[in-house]
Amino acid sequence: MASAWGRDFQGMCWSLLCARFHVPEQPVLFPTHLLSSSKVFNTFSLQIPSLRDAATGRGCDSQQSHPTRTGQDGDAARGGRELYKEKTVPSPGTLLEATQPPSAPLFTPPLDRQRGHLLPRGCGVPGDSALPAEPGQVPGRAPAAAPAAPAPPSAGTMAEELVLETWDLHCDRNGQEHRTADMGCKVLVVRRGQPFTITLRFSGRGYEEGVDKLAFNVATGPCPNETSGTSFHFVMTDCPEESCWSAVNQQQDGESLSVSLCSPPNACIGRYSMTLETRTDYQGSSFQIGDFVLLFNPWHPEDTVFMRDENERREYVLSQHGLIYQGTCDYIFSIPWNFGQFEDEILDICLNMLDINPKHLRDQNRDCSRRNDPVYIGRVVSAMVNCNDEDRGVLFGRWDNRYEDGMSPMAWIGSVDILKRWKKFGCQPVKYGQCWVFAAVACTVMRCLGVPSRVVTNYNSAHDTNANLTIDRYVNEKGEQERSSWDKIWNFHCWVESWMARPDLAAGYDGWQALDPTPQEKSEGVYCCGPAPVKAIKEGDMQLKYDIPFIFAEVNADVVYWVVQGDGMEKQSIRSSDVGKYISTKSVGRDSREDITHNYKYPEGSEEERAVFEKAEHQKKSIGEEDEGLHLRIKVSEGANKGSDFDVFAVVSNNTDEERVCRVTLCARATSHNGTVGPLCGLTDPADIDIEPRAEKRVPLRILYEEYRDKLTQDNLIKVVALLNDHQTGDILVAVRDIYVENPKIKIRILGEPMQNRKLVAEISLVNPLAVPLNGCVFVVEGTGLTDGHFVKELEEPLEPQAEAKFRMDLMPRLSGLQKLMVDFESDQLTGVKSYRNVIIAPQPM
Repeated sequence: MASAWGRDFQGMCWSLLCARFHVPEQPVLFPTHLLSSSKVFNTFSLQIPSLRDAATGRGCDSQQSHPTRTGQDGDAARGGRELYKEKTVPSPGTLLEATQPPSAPLFTPPLDRQRGHLLPRGCGVPGDSALPAEPGQVPGRAPAAAPAAPAPPSAGTMAEELVLETWDLHCDRNGQEHRTADMGCKVLVVRRGQPFTITLRFSGRGYEEGVDKLAFNVATGPCPNETSGTSFHFVMTDCPEESCWSAVNQQQDGESLSVSLCSPPNACIGRYSMTLETRTDYQGSSFQIGDFVLLFNPWHPEDTVFMRDENERREYVLSQHGLIYQGTCDYIFSIPWNFGQFEDEILDICLNMLDINPKHLRDQNRDCSRRNDPVYIGRVVSAMVNCNDEDRGVLFGRWDNRYEDGMSPMAWIGSVDILKRWKKFGCQPVKYGQCWVFAAVACTVMRCLGVPSRVVTNYNSAHDTNANLTIDRYVNEKGEQERSSWDKIWNFHCWVESWMARPDLAAGYDGWQALDPTPQEKSEGVYCCGPAPVKAIKEGDMQLKYDIPFIFAEVNADVVYWVVQGDGMEKQSIRSSDVGKYISTKSVGRDSREDITHNYKYPEGSEEERAVFEKAEHQKKSIGEEDEGLHLRIKVSEGANKGSDFDVFAVVSNNTDEERVCRVTLCARATSHNGTVGPLCGLTDPADIDIEPRAEKRVPLRILYEEYRDKLTQDNLIKVVALLNDHQTGDILVAVRDIYVENPKIKIRILGEPMQNRKLVAEISLVNPLAVPLNGCVFVVEGTGLTDGHFVKELEEPLEPQAEAKFRMDLMPRLSGLQKLMVDFESDQLTGVKSYRNVIIAPQPM
């Protein structure tokens, strides 16, 4: 009874609606589950444009995430429009197959494709299994039109419905124009604020202006909605709008229509889906026309990552290789690095990194809506490159020289291998990284997403854990470390600078922002650091976002040495302002070092520097450095090479007019680049010396290979401390120097004429400088545009002392222009040996 009553009631409602809107009433059968007049109204209203909009709306809630997403209620709410999915034929020229969403009603009154009328039951609708298909219907294409029902008196002749047959997203052409073609992606990758062109080809007839209406829907994230700025509906017009998504009729050629689409320059980055809606009179259809990826755009003046200089954009966005500076402030050298941000799979890995970050897992809608802001992206990337928050981060940090269950940080020569390993093993942290590895991987991710970025190195970098801007060091009278401290001085430390505007701060803080993904201290409960405006660091504006006090201390903290005497008395020896020296990065377009220390601090001793310290409320509790009568420094002889003995000297200068007597001690210990001191490598007995007025004397210490061979860490560093006790004044002077023990050189020769897509040969060789054989010798070769991934060459036999290892490998350059071929060598006695060779590849002749 209930079912019969429901059908009678619904039939009555249907008749009333047909009479009200002058639509010819046709016999229909309603399923028994439609038991409310509201559902009849919703079904009917989709045939009337004014009622359809009122009935369905354009909004998106948690249940209906996108107006035209396949399988969502929104598809059914648009009157059973056909949704088209790709068959196995890829675009361009993709064949369209009509489908019905799983959530659609069991029955929707079908449309006459030619006249937009309601059809009687039995006229085929794509995807309606309850209705038999008409004879002549071709699978994968729009079905043959059914006989038209009599037109209503007021309808007149209606145009044939516009049906999309194929489309072309022009991935190659758009990629070239948007500078993303080198990514090699199978999907369209474009930059925000810049137009891109697609071509639509319709079946049977072309687009007619004034008759047909076209609209697009784009959406990003799992819960897109217009309020959050992750879903947009926009119609095709004749002129673009810069402040919102737009579609412009560019050119028409018969049944083909070229449309220029453009996002606003502040759109959220990420993966997008795109849907086309067509409407002719009362008829309408929806077509899924593919996915695309939207990136930041440093070429657009309104984008917050806009960078004015083209050479800088090429270096900091497009260049896939570079140099990272290491060593000590007295011995600066560079290692090559393959950033590889356009290599296969890297873009997908970077986007996945955003999708598994804890902020996204807590609130997907909020996270996706904030992806228009490079400041937010920078903090997410800074946190996700390390794994200290147990957030499935990329790298596991380790500094204790025990890397047997992973890869030594010194062995990496690029980010690509690290990111691909992270993906391959289910986003489990890759072992192991240190500061330059963390920074380089973060640089790759930021460049991939479109943010100009570079790796910078700070020498004598302070790690101030108690935020007092002072690093206290304690040594005994022999120069040996007396007690440990959480505060340390790293002989170098690397972080990333990314270029962006800071609309969240007052004017004047746009430009380079420091981001440090190395896990040191927590920021807002997470192991991340920055972005901190470099300008704010220089000016001592400690209250601004983010983490400025920590980075300010890295480049400005004072170092106070305390000598603990035999009777337990502590004597303040010297206050050093040597923290934050030679802050370095690769020069634009050249393989040379650019010193950017002036960006971070004013010259030592200047009025500006003193004003900055007052602003930072730094209390100078230690005594000032005076022009003592005696001066102490450390020098190293030539030939501090791995496998060799070498000399260091304590150099004492008497700047007075009187003879002075003093006692000098030298101590050498192995150390790591983060300041951790290891075993003893050399020590002198205290020596009393007489120094003539205005004279200089040297006290030598011979450092033997047999003493440091098994104590040296993979950082190849020895810390030498010299102590001077002035018998006349009782003053104690301290000098400290980190000495880098050099690895042997790898030689790289290029044989043949370098040309795109033409085979090239590289010859690589290394001589064992040690007095013992090298076991487990492995060469790793990598170069974006030159090699397919990384090439590994393992030596079958040990490399005997003074013997040469040499091999050749084939290259097939696929990219023209300047490329870098990078080589790393590992063995049981020599680790982290690196070299590179620039190769200029001529373009392939046309």
